[in-house]
Amino acid sequence: MNYLEEYKKWCESDEFDEETKQELLKIKDDEKEIEDRFYKELEFGTAGLRGIIGMGTNRMNKYTVGKATQGLANYIVKRGVQNKGVAISYDSRNMSPEFSKLTALILNANGIKTYLFESLRPVPELSYAVRVLGCTAGVMITASHNKPAYNGYKVYWDDGSQIISPVDKDIMNEVKAIKDYKSIKEITQKEAEEQGLFNIIGKEIDDKYMAELKSRVLNHEIVKAQGENIKVVYTPLHGAGGESVKRILKEIGIKNLYVVPEQEMPDGKFPTVEYPNPEAKEAFKMALDLAKKVDADIVLANDPDADRLGIYAKDSKTNDYMDYTGNMSALLIAEYRLSQMKQKGILPENGMFISTIVSSNLAKAIAKEYKMDFREVLTGFKNIGEQIKIEEEKENGKKYVFGFEESYGCLIGDYARDKDGISAVMSLVEAACYYMSKGLTLWDQMINIYEKYGFYKEGQVSIVLEGADGAKQIERLMENMRSNLPEQIGKYKVVEFKDIKLDIAKNLITGETSKTGLPTSNVLYYELENDAWCCVRPSGTEPKIKLYMGVKAATNEEAENDLANLKIAMKEKVGE
Repeated sequence: MNYLEEYKKWCESDEFDEETKQELLKIKDDEKEIEDRFYKELEFGTAGLRGIIGMGTNRMNKYTVGKATQGLANYIVKRGVQNKGVAISYDSRNMSPEFSKLTALILNANGIKTYLFESLRPVPELSYAVRVLGCTAGVMITASHNKPAYNGYKVYWDDGSQIISPVDKDIMNEVKAIKDYKSIKEITQKEAEEQGLFNIIGKEIDDKYMAELKSRVLNHEIVKAQGENIKVVYTPLHGAGGESVKRILKEIGIKNLYVVPEQEMPDGKFPTVEYPNPEAKEAFKMALDLAKKVDADIVLANDPDADRLGIYAKDSKTNDYMDYTGNMSALLIAEYRLSQMKQKGILPENGMFISTIVSSNLAKAIAKEYKMDFREVLTGFKNIGEQIKIEEEKENGKKYVFGFEESYGCLIGDYARDKDGISAVMSLVEAACYYMSKGLTLWDQMINIYEKYGFYKEGQVSIVLEGADGAKQIERLMENMRSNLPEQIGKYKVVEFKDIKLDIAKNLITGETSKTGLPTSNVLYYELENDAWCCVRPSGTEPKIKLYMGVKAATNEEAENDLANLKIAMKEKVGE
């Protein structure tokens, strides 16, 4: 069935309600819009769904969410684990409350118990809840940091991590096997409650989650003492992090917290930002204006589902607010926590530090300094969660201490299995208090880290190619790079090339080939001389091809110049 036939079906079939048909009839003369909505089904990928809200097969709506949920339900029932239940949460995006309740009731209609949060909560608390409640799965309705038009559907498994192979593929197959929307089971909330299937959760999980985070503070007395002095500006960017951040900072002793008033309340329209992403400098405008007004020491922002954290810190020498990449903020936390744990004698001898292949090589240097077992995995925090689980199931497995990915997310302990922007706020504020007690700012400490290990700098370029034509162009660009292996990129010789999709690693110095040792993924990785590197992959959640790169140099200026030149060279190689 082509997209016009599918469109006609949605406009005429009794599978779809009148409101749906009316929305679609409004675009009857816009063939390009019809094609975009119906040229494919919104794919249930390795983490779930993500797409623009609206009617159509390639949109987030009650039918596509319903189909995904019925597929998940079929898988859970086949596994015989429906009695363990499913935890469900959501963030501030449009339609999130509706999609979360719909998810709960479809699961209930299949005899599966659900635990739905009473109101919006951060992603990490959902991950934590799955573990605490002993659930078989979790669902988070969120599109993370995407633009306001989007929403999404993330699926977690019983360890609190996003689904991985083979569970992800098995669920995908169940979703694909559903051929019509009439097969989605229904039940009323009243019926589900009478059967003990529909359950609301909230404060009890909140309290346990907060207690867990506070137990991870390493210097309580220093935080309390400096908490009288330090000034923190924070914005949840209209998302789910606000209440949790305010509570945790208050409970550890921070007295001067300034929340950006215009961005404090949850709002799926994200009226003050074009793009609610703490990676974007524009998202910090209001927070930085407030910081200058109150003379704040640090400025923090979570994304809407509060798994990511962006940061600016004041440089007391210039009075400028300096921005941190996701690599910088995570590795600042890592250096603080590992050094303090070592000093206090609580750093495990068999400790494990996990990062991703597109994150900073500084992570390897820090892991080596503290004699940590270093693991490098594919992009996506679920791959970090998988490593934690693998070691937990061994008799003498490694003890997870810290993990992060460059996309502004880290996890400071094994209480959850996704990146946690709430504990990252807590950890950065704790670190700021500690260094303040030593007469240092966070920016001073960042420079100290570079002077200790070398000036590592990383960057990213995203090439946006939307729609059906964009998807084909991304495929062509990847195949062109795969087929044309360069011996040099910019001023750097290529030392080793890894095609992770084909599971081939080629050493360009010796000519030897081997396997990558990583799961199959459409990723090309170039190890360059002088500890530099670059990587190319399509985004798994957005219509983008992403270029990552990193360098190491003796000075900050040299590193910045090298990185800028490597970005130019990479864009030329891809053929943008």
